[in-house]
Amino acid sequence: MPNRAERRAQAKRNRQGVPQPNQPQNRGRGGLIDEYSLQERSRRLEESGDTEWKPKAEKLSAPAENLDPNYSDPKVMKAPHSLHQWFRIASWTLIILSGIAFAILMWVPKHPMWLILTVSIIFVVGVLSLFFTAGNYHHNPNLDSNGTAI
Repeated sequence: MPNRAERRAQAKRNRQGVPQPNQPQNRGRGGLIDEYSLQERSRRLEESGDTEWKPKAEKLSAPAENLDPNYSDPKVMKAPHSLHQWFRIASWTLIILSGIAFAILMWVPKHPMWLILTVSIIFVVGVLSLFFTAGNYHHNPNLDSNGTAI
């Protein structure tokens, strides 16, 4: 049985290597792959003599729809025609005006606290009202068929 000095020297030598994900002292890194293990895997693949990996190209089918929205189309861009859309315009107006008011209030040297709170509350009401007045994503001309912004 090795003495205490030999055990400490052995433990010190073990700590100097590159830590591996499966070692007990590295439980927090359980699923990670580090550079050392990738290099070891590459070395083992080279030694095995297998053919090298080559990527294969697959042609993706082009989407059938036109990705460039036509803003001159009356179905895409039209004036607000319902109460719902007017509320959405009012929400954006609240947000923009309260943002401008808050920017002005930043530069005024002395102002009451109720004024800052009022402007902040109007901004929050404007942002929260967008959640209730948001339109259907199917009618958004800036989204493709998968819901990705174009």
